[in-house]
Amino acid sequence: MKEAVMIDAPVATATVIARPSMLVHLADTLEGALSCSREVIDLVVTTFAAGGHLLLEDVPGVGKTTLARAMGRAIGGETNRIQFTPDLLPSDLTGVSIYSQDARDFAFHPGPLFANIVIADEINRANPKTQSAMLEAMNESQISVDGITHVLPDPYFVIATQNPIELEGTYPLPEAQLDRFMTCASFGYPSAQAEAAMLVSSDWSRPLDRVHQICTADEAIAIRAAVRRVALCDAVADYLVAIVQATRSREDIRYGASPRASLHLAAMARAYAFIDGRDFVLPDDVRSSAVPVLAHRLVLRDVGFDSGSLDRARDIISDIVSATSVPKV
Repeated sequence: MKEAVMIDAPVATATVIARPSMLVHLADTLEGALSCSREVIDLVVTTFAAGGHLLLEDVPGVGKTTLARAMGRAIGGETNRIQFTPDLLPSDLTGVSIYSQDARDFAFHPGPLFANIVIADEINRANPKTQSAMLEAMNESQISVDGITHVLPDPYFVIATQNPIELEGTYPLPEAQLDRFMTCASFGYPSAQAEAAMLVSSDWSRPLDRVHQICTADEAIAIRAAVRRVALCDAVADYLVAIVQATRSREDIRYGASPRASLHLAAMARAYAFIDGRDFVLPDDVRSSAVPVLAHRLVLRDVGFDSGSLDRARDIISDIVSATSVPKV
């Protein structure tokens, strides 16, 4: 069995201190540069702190890619953007081994997935074979090429975008890949005030000029480690599981949320608690995370792949959360 190899992966130092205020500063910076809602920005920052990956879904032109690029600029480390197209091959993402005449051996050339932040633009335009190349990277932070496992950099964060319209020439993401995304968010249109401010701004075409680096890769690693240490008591864990299990018993849901969804929901709840300055999770943290973590994973009965199915799934999760008894902690 061949050993995993590390490619340009940063190592955290013991002197780095994880501060919740850094994440708040990060969200404030993104809000000052972009026209999307603070709710979406907070979700992006919290997903990053929780160690997950994010799927942004909405109509074209609302700023999905700009937000992803701004996040990449604000966090230290390498950022790669991949424009997904139907002719994209798995090796275009993972990299290839090329024979070197001088060394008389094959040398591995990493693909664009080897970065701290990967922006997968219009991911549903790639064919299923190429989409499947993302599964191992997103779930295990590693890639296997020619029988050799290559470890991806740490921190590792995938921000994928897709449009719910223009379905011709697209390939809906399979449930197995949707389950790898910790959260899914829709932008919605900006408010009239935000859109007007964008029009009169002198740098409206260069919003990223107002984004600067907030934290280093080592600080991001320390934040994620601190989030994992946030305590989750038995009562809150039972409450979380009750919400997830309710998705598996409804008649209007063909397939409910998976155990991985429970782990992701717990991670997001811990991240919300950390940002709020607490070292323990409250039921409100679970309630705040339930819709963005669970809705995109549901397979509903008699519903296609249009945007209305996701809206319906969100309504179902909201109903489940409202109907689940909240424990006293």
